[in-house]
Amino acid sequence: MSGALLSEFKHTTVLLHEAVEALAIKGNGFYIDATFGRGGHSSLIINRLNCSGCLLLIDKDPQAIAYANKKYANDPRVFVWQGSFKDFPIALEQFQINRKPDGLLLDLGVSSPQLDDASRGFSFQRDGALDMRMNPDTGESAAQWLSYAEEKEISDVLWQFGEEPFSRRIARMIVRERKLEPIETTLRLATIVANAVPKSKQKKGKNPSTRSFQAIRIFINQELDDLDACLKYSMQYLTKHGRIVVISFHSLEDRRVKRFLRGSSSLPKLPRGLPVMNAQIEQLTGETVVCKLIGKPIKASQQEIENNARSRSAIMRIGEKIR
Repeated sequence: MSGALLSEFKHTTVLLHEAVEALAIKGNGFYIDATFGRGGHSSLIINRLNCSGCLLLIDKDPQAIAYANKKYANDPRVFVWQGSFKDFPIALEQFQINRKPDGLLLDLGVSSPQLDDASRGFSFQRDGALDMRMNPDTGESAAQWLSYAEEKEISDVLWQFGEEPFSRRIARMIVRERKLEPIETTLRLATIVANAVPKSKQKKGKNPSTRSFQAIRIFINQELDDLDACLKYSMQYLTKHGRIVVISFHSLEDRRVKRFLRGSSSLPKLPRGLPVMNAQIEQLTGETVVCKLIGKPIKASQQEIENNARSRSAIMRIGEKIR
């Protein structure tokens, strides 16, 4: 993709300064921006590193990778790797980076270039091919999946990954409509969903397709499975006092992050009154506290929300490895 096209779609980074501050950057540290996007966070991180610092950039999206390679072509401190954030251990091995990360950043939102480019198929507001893949060069598109998936599977995906209360009605409508004409564009899917959701239940100011598009995107890209795996690896690979910073944009993601950080920072609950010390609990259960929570969850300020409406649902959680 040409440089002109790479810069055609603008992206405003959510919680930019808050996330970088949360990483507690050291000049000679090693950090991973595992969801590079268009590199707002990375630009701020690299400015705080000295010549001994190191930054690994990861993204599934080939356009994001092309942008990163072009921007940091002459910076020996920066490594660029295409793949899922869950596979950051593979990137470390391939680049032979023999140091533990001091920080891992996950910004789980879909980037503005992805949403604004109709050809990517992420947005119900722009008509384009119904793709939804973070990496359009691999895997199955949303249109391909919807062309054959059984009604129950579609319904389950819409409910599990979108918490869509009308998942069954929508799935039934999708199966009926695809017999008449293939569902290959975003606006056709959005229209089908809107017709399936009762008018009386459609909320003012919220597109009735929002939950369905979210659910299908999460399913196609295996986003929640990737998140669970990445969180698990984080405590194995971070250095002592290394931090994980995660920005989520919907409750399904945030619940997983919250559960993981709380589970990593506390011991199993035992019946009250037992004369057992923490060290004994660890010995009995085989579990240890490996993380501590840093501060309370952080949300975008009112000013940021006014400047960037996409930040209104963002929530950031921070954990620090302690052993």
